[in-house]
Amino acid sequence: MKVTLLGTGDAIGTPKIGCKCPACADALRGGLSRRMRFSVLLESDEGRVLVDTSPDLRWQLLKKDISSVDGVVWTHAHYDHYAGFGDFHRVQSHVNVYALKDTMDYILNYLYFLKPVRHDVQPCEPFEIAGMQFALFKVNHPPVETAGVLVTNGKKRVVITSDTNLKIPETSLELMRNADLMLADAIMPPGYNIAKHMNAEEAVGLAERLGAKDLRLTHLSHLFPPHEIALKSWPLGHDMMEIDL
Repeated sequence: MKVTLLGTGDAIGTPKIGCKCPACADALRGGLSRRMRFSVLLESDEGRVLVDTSPDLRWQLLKKDISSVDGVVWTHAHYDHYAGFGDFHRVQSHVNVYALKDTMDYILNYLYFLKPVRHDVQPCEPFEIAGMQFALFKVNHPPVETAGVLVTNGKKRVVITSDTNLKIPETSLELMRNADLMLADAIMPPGYNIAKHMNAEEAVGLAERLGAKDLRLTHLSHLFPPHEIALKSWPLGHDMMEIDL
């Protein structure tokens, strides 16, 4: 299984429009601080699956030379996690899409014109796409219904926390244990706090408690130092990072 971090930015991305902070300056120079909005590509021998469809999806698909996928999994109904699905218009029809019911209702009210094939998912109940096993588990990202994602391929386990704070249900925490790779929401460095997200210190602590073998922080804001400096303190992901499991 190959995991590609198509976009590692938060809702506004980096550089932020009009900002001249160090991270945004590095991004404008073409450094690794440049972050498109959040999407993850999962590839097996049998196909490809997107977790979330960033507003930057068109450029992400072009960079990876991808014109079709076997399915899309949506974690929640925030703009930066689904709005790019419209870029499948006239590229791929009737895409199989998977999400919790309320999430699906909201997103398809906006993207109905693409006529995707809807698959409502129950929390913690497994389903298969492209030879990979998926399960959605509830996390805590108020006020919207939000799910993390467990992906299993053979003996390898990938956990994507999605956007969340630390108030994750115990049932979900059990599913998240002992991941070979955890992709964790860490919108800000330590010293900053936002009620519906983890900061980097909280995300690292969660991964340690759950026994993750490898961790990459994602959904990152421009408030981090430039990437190469921040990497000395935290295991940040970057756009187009590929991880083979």
